[in-house]
Amino acid sequence: MADAIVIGAGPNGLVAANVLADAGWQVEVLEAQPQPGGAVRSDRALDPAFINDLFSSFYPLAKASPAIAALHLEQHGLAWSHAPTVLAHPLADGRCATLHRGPAATRDEMAAVFGAPDAAAWERLTALWQTLHPHLLRSLFTPFPPIRATAAMAARLRPAGILRTARFMTLPVRRLAEEEFTEPGAGLLLAGCALHADLLPEAAGSAAFGWLMAMLGQQVGWPVPVGGSTSLTDALVRRLESRGSRVHCSQRAEEVIVRGGKALGVRTADGQCYRARRAVLADVAATALYGGLVGWEHLPPGLRQDLRRFQWDFSTFKVDWALSGPIPWAAPQAADAGTVHLGADLDELSDYAHQVTTGRLPRRPFALLGQMTTADASRSPAGTQSAWAYTHVPRRIASDLGDDAITGTWDAREGEAMAQRLERQVERFAPGFRELVTARRILSPPVLQGLDENLVGGALNGGTSAIHQQFVFRPTPGTGRPEGPIEHLYLASASAHPGGGVHGACGANAARAALRSHRLLAGRILSPGLSAAQRLLSGGPRPGPR
Repeated sequence: MADAIVIGAGPNGLVAANVLADAGWQVEVLEAQPQPGGAVRSDRALDPAFINDLFSSFYPLAKASPAIAALHLEQHGLAWSHAPTVLAHPLADGRCATLHRGPAATRDEMAAVFGAPDAAAWERLTALWQTLHPHLLRSLFTPFPPIRATAAMAARLRPAGILRTARFMTLPVRRLAEEEFTEPGAGLLLAGCALHADLLPEAAGSAAFGWLMAMLGQQVGWPVPVGGSTSLTDALVRRLESRGSRVHCSQRAEEVIVRGGKALGVRTADGQCYRARRAVLADVAATALYGGLVGWEHLPPGLRQDLRRFQWDFSTFKVDWALSGPIPWAAPQAADAGTVHLGADLDELSDYAHQVTTGRLPRRPFALLGQMTTADASRSPAGTQSAWAYTHVPRRIASDLGDDAITGTWDAREGEAMAQRLERQVERFAPGFRELVTARRILSPPVLQGLDENLVGGALNGGTSAIHQQFVFRPTPGTGRPEGPIEHLYLASASAHPGGGVHGACGANAARAALRSHRLLAGRILSPGLSAAQRLLSGGPRPGPR
């Protein structure tokens, strides 16, 4: 019998398992797919000479994450690689906004292309990051509420800066661009970063999210694992196995066994039962755990009502390419970037995001494009390019603003039509691109979900990044922590705080919660705060006056 069972071998599940193994626990990880990794996997299926990432590719959050840094994965075979330029956003007029490792390089390039005032404004944003670092990241990655990190940031800001910074954190990125910049480049960099999630340029908090991603790019880059994203997964698995724990693939969890309000283990689809002495951790979507793996008869009625309001982020449509040569960008600066954002101006980005939000499939999709061989020369033969692009699409398509009558069935015709639409968007900024395509793979929303069930409807973020489903509201109001209404059961997926991204914090937080609970129970100590929280979630009696 294992000490803990972890459901799901995505990055959060594997980080959780490693944290528990470091504490001396015996851990068994159950993965439904034939390979571990969740949304961190690569293959050679498109062309044997090319490595293509199936899902995620660039990992600034992983490089900056304290949870992953503590595992020292470089000792287990992980190596990082960087493109010469972190990010590029070509403009319709031929100019190009670029982000570089090191704030001086970004500032100098911005001054040369967009003028000294915008470079000075960017430097002010960088100074705010330097003031808040490293406490801001600690506040984001630790369980809610992050009391120590918040206090440390407040001390650095002092009273005069606290309210200004709080206002900045709530700004829409469009408003930030209007207030700070005279030219479009810097605002496009930030707005494109915000659209990695489902945050419209007019959405509250989109400026802070875009700024966070850009500042991480300056500080740690947007690195890729040498040899493909599977290299990151392989390092996590090797480390776990070196500590005596195991990953079982093709083992689909069917039920979390609950008796007397406690999680005792997991039953798989083939009828096997894996017992857990101490804890079950679930790296699965909250909607798959509650009411799925755990039946509603074990859960409070209020949770069922709250989960009906759980909001997913946008669906995703992705295309992988094998290219016979480098992409012929009209703006030469884009050639050295690992990631390129494609949208002519801020209005085009806003139109696209609003159309997706309202169920209309854009004629001109905003695209995120990865030049993988530029970032890691091992991804394809010399002189070629392994590349991909993705765009967000409505979860339910009410109308198609293009000419293809795409309805959202995502059959072969619709997949082909959308892939061509995405290629036309690339062609706008890189004439001749389509002549380089030697092989192509289409990953529509249903295909993405079939490869990783946590990507429900092709949602990459585990639920919206909007403020109403973050922090103490994630996955439902009043939670914000891995603990839930079932004892010894912990939510370890991106459905939990702090949410999406390959940072491992959701898994690490769940593992630490399990360790803490075990220590308290072993010492016959019950935390009053946690006890009250569990009673509230379970619908039990509230503590009263004594």
